Amino acid sequence: MASSKWPAVVEADLPHGYALTSSGRVSGVHEAGDVFKEAPFSDNERLLMDNVLTEATRATKVRFNVFIGDLGSDTAAGADAIFPETPEAAHSVLIAVSPNDKAIEVRAGREVAERANDRVCQLGVTAALSSFRQGELIDGLVAAVRVMAAAIGR
Repeated sequence: MASSKWPAVVEADLPHGYALTSSGRVSGVHEAGDVFKEAPFSDNERLLMDNVLTEATRATKVRFNVFIGDLGSDTAAGADAIFPETPEAAHSVLIAVSPNDKAIEVRAGREVAERANDRVCQLGVTAALSSFRQGELIDGLVAAVRVMAAAIGR
């Protein structure tokens, strides 16, 4: 007979906004304005993103930065406001995603604008969209960074 060290989940004891799924997994929502009790991404997702950003930066000598969060009602203006504050902005590319708005914005610094031109930025957006549509935010960002790095070259 199979046994588990984990206690059985009693659905009535779950906090507001949480539910027990048919598979037995507990699913919960994050209330707007509350501080996260856990990181929104797994350790493996964060490690994957970090490795891809590092590899792309080393391969191209262009600093890749990613922002995930609210860009405001005008996502383009939000990305424009964030970009100058990113590390090494003049020598970098920013991929900014506003998940609630289903928007992605890409900016390139003035020192790398010729290499990370509009065509390269559009390739990155296109690479991300397929995964985004499937609900895979990190996979989409990884695809965008890899495609852009390959297009930029050394």
